Amino acid sequence: MSSTFLFTVIMLSVLGVFLAAVLYFVAQKFKVYEDPRIDEVGEALPGANCGGCGFAGCRAFAEHCVQAESLEELFCPVGGNAVMASIAQILGKTVDEKAPMLAVLRCGGARDKCAQTNRYDGMASCAVAAALYDGDTGCRYGCLKLGDCARACSFGGVTIDPQTGLPLVNEAICVACGSCVKACPKGLLEIRNAGPKGRRVYVSCLNKDKGAVARKACQAACIGCGKCVKVCTFEAISLENNVAYIDFNKCKLCRKCVSECPTGAITEVHFPPKKPVAASVEAGAVEIL
Repeated sequence: MSSTFLFTVIMLSVLGVFLAAVLYFVAQKFKVYEDPRIDEVGEALPGANCGGCGFAGCRAFAEHCVQAESLEELFCPVGGNAVMASIAQILGKTVDEKAPMLAVLRCGGARDKCAQTNRYDGMASCAVAAALYDGDTGCRYGCLKLGDCARACSFGGVTIDPQTGLPLVNEAICVACGSCVKACPKGLLEIRNAGPKGRRVYVSCLNKDKGAVARKACQAACIGCGKCVKVCTFEAISLENNVAYIDFNKCKLCRKCVSECPTGAITEVHFPPKKPVAASVEAGAVEIL
């Protein structure tokens, strides 16, 4: 009895040693080396896992930063330039400072601008509503006002204005992660340059219908008249599919297009009020004429 017990113990011990050796061999054969700098970069990141960098979370972004030859095409929108500078220092690479970006709404179809033509009683989701119909106004390109963008923002940077029904982007909170952009089924939100001192000019409309149809649907619609294109001396404005678009990389913020737009479809933000023309100057102009 005792000899059988001893034999069993010995055999189990031998088998355990053999299996341990096999596991060690397999582990050594198939082990994957991981650069310790990945953890260092990961610790420097904010850990938001928002996907704004274009990768599936901060860990994946850290891996790409370590493996990439250059950080030129990589950027963490949440951490911004400060975090990218820290990553560059860890990896011994250089990185250029990028201008701040934020989300803007390209729709001016507030409730007082677009007359409601029907009522939607379905699920309170823009994605669901967009799959079922064009919207509750005459503009099939406009905001559905059901708040998918606000729910998608992990930082609370987007809220819905109770009066206009349109999304409001809080510039102090927005990190330009692009979550709201992806959530909008109409493609009305865009990541744009925040601009010097927060000043920017953009077209708040994506209505591609012809002028008369667009104007009937929304008082603030771009009617594709092309006046803004003609007045812009920097070739920053293009007209395609009956709607204008301002390239923020070319725009010099002269605002000539703003005063030229007959429907007010071009939005200007954070500019000081224009100085009124002096009465004496006006009088002098009249006298000369």
